[in-house]
Amino acid sequence: MKRSMMCGEVRTEHIGQRLVLQGWVHTVRDHGGLIFVDLRDRAGIVQVVVNPTTQPDAFHVAETLRDEFVVEIHGSVERRPAGSENPRLGTGDVEVHADTVTVLNPCLPLPFPVAEEAQVDERVRLQYRYIDLRRPRMARNLVLRHKVIKYIRDFLSDRGFLEIETPILANPTPEGARDYLVPSRLHPGSFYALPQSPQQFKQLSMVAGVDRYFQIARCFRDEDLRANRQPEFTQLDLEMSFVEQEDVLEVCESLFSNLTESLSNKRVLNKPWPRITWQEAMNRYGSDKPDLRYDLSIVDVSDIVGRSPFQVFSGAIERGGVVRGIRAPDGAAFTRRQIDELTELAKANGAKGLAWASHTAGEVRSSFVRNLGPGEAEKLWSRLEASDGDLVLLVADTVDVARASLGALRRELAKRLELIPDDVMAWAFVIEFPWFERDEATGRLTFMHHPFTMPFDADLPLLDTDPVRVRAKAYDVVANGEELASGSIRVHRADIQSRLFELLGYSPERIQANFGHMLKAFQYGAPPHGGIAPGIDRVVSMLADEDSIREVIPFPKNQSAQDLMMGAPTTVQADQLEDLHVRVVEPAPVGS
Repeated sequence: MKRSMMCGEVRTEHIGQRLVLQGWVHTVRDHGGLIFVDLRDRAGIVQVVVNPTTQPDAFHVAETLRDEFVVEIHGSVERRPAGSENPRLGTGDVEVHADTVTVLNPCLPLPFPVAEEAQVDERVRLQYRYIDLRRPRMARNLVLRHKVIKYIRDFLSDRGFLEIETPILANPTPEGARDYLVPSRLHPGSFYALPQSPQQFKQLSMVAGVDRYFQIARCFRDEDLRANRQPEFTQLDLEMSFVEQEDVLEVCESLFSNLTESLSNKRVLNKPWPRITWQEAMNRYGSDKPDLRYDLSIVDVSDIVGRSPFQVFSGAIERGGVVRGIRAPDGAAFTRRQIDELTELAKANGAKGLAWASHTAGEVRSSFVRNLGPGEAEKLWSRLEASDGDLVLLVADTVDVARASLGALRRELAKRLELIPDDVMAWAFVIEFPWFERDEATGRLTFMHHPFTMPFDADLPLLDTDPVRVRAKAYDVVANGEELASGSIRVHRADIQSRLFELLGYSPERIQANFGHMLKAFQYGAPPHGGIAPGIDRVVSMLADEDSIREVIPFPKNQSAQDLMMGAPTTVQADQLEDLHVRVVEPAPVGS
């Protein structure tokens, strides 16, 4: 390469040296005859000065420069004049005095600026992603992503893990989303599936005696998209043999605590990470991915108002429901309009209404207190730990509605009351998930995590009597209100795995076709094993304070699963379809 070093590497120790630099024109400024060029590459920016008196040829070229031209600079490093240093730049004490400026490639007028963080429509950004990635914030995100992945590789390698690649062309697996299918040319009518995760392969690696496996794995799911979902994403896939749940959690906690404090400006809020059961998370926080950066707990008050003359409360309990509430510190200052907005939020999450009360300096405002029985109000204040100036909000409904509505209220109150610190990562484990749940549409049993999760040993008899009560040896990693990883101790016995498939309603033919290889492998000395799969995109986006994982994926799809830059998905030539023995069936017109 012709260049001497990267732009962002020039320092005072290079003063007096002649350098060749190559990069992009970040900005151009004409100051009283001198032209100043901020020259940028991945390493950073260095100031270049072009003097018309001493270097007229270079100055003539510099006059033609525009933002994002690619140029080559020959010149000498000098100290900046006293008072003109820029402490925000690593190169801020020096500048390069150019004697030659060469345009390697000009640039068309930009669709949006690179040198400033202007608001740009995401469709335009994705269409010109190669320009978007030059912008400082996006460039920093790319570097952070690289550092996170390198840290993971080094950490796990030092702990005896082997990085092993697994196939991209595989068989379909039931993991809660549609598979992306790939037709086989050599086997007409047959299809590969792109892996939703390497689940079966990593378990088979344990059967193979690998003992400790990891992979920075590409995964594919054909599902409806939102901010933290993409059709293709990256996860850390990790599996260990001869372990119990706490062994897996310890590796995960150590990895991400150290990674957070090494690569971000955030601190880990709780050490060791809390272990919260799924039941406690749902009851106390209204979510299985609770945000623990603030302490707003949901409290059950059903026993206090179970026989209350206020029928909204007592009637809900008679119907098998609950009454639960939450305290908003200093919430008595909320206006009636703000309380009405909170009521609408509760209704949007299934509640029929929202009961509220506050008292300030002896004055009580409430939608329900006058209807309570003797002493019930005082007991409610005590249970909710409410004091003068607080607001209490209560929901009387089914358990599921109370959880959903109060969980939404908890998150909204934290925002309105400005209780959320932005410099912490509140990591936690959620454990003891139910193994089964009911499909709302069909009423049939389905799995909450995935079908390869081991039930609690003590709950195995319930598979034959009351499977809904079976707990799974499953666990999630959550942080700041987001699920960042999911894992479990796996089934390693063919008889238990077969019984779980049967309870899910899989036919013997489907079990054999999709999972026969797994069941056979389990009969050839499969060790106990377990693992976890943190989402790389979600972790990096949280460390980078980004709301969407698209901001930390180099070339993401949009919300419609389209690549606007490459034009994918697209139609293909008829002869390609013929080779694959595939025929396109046009969708029927809407309403036909």
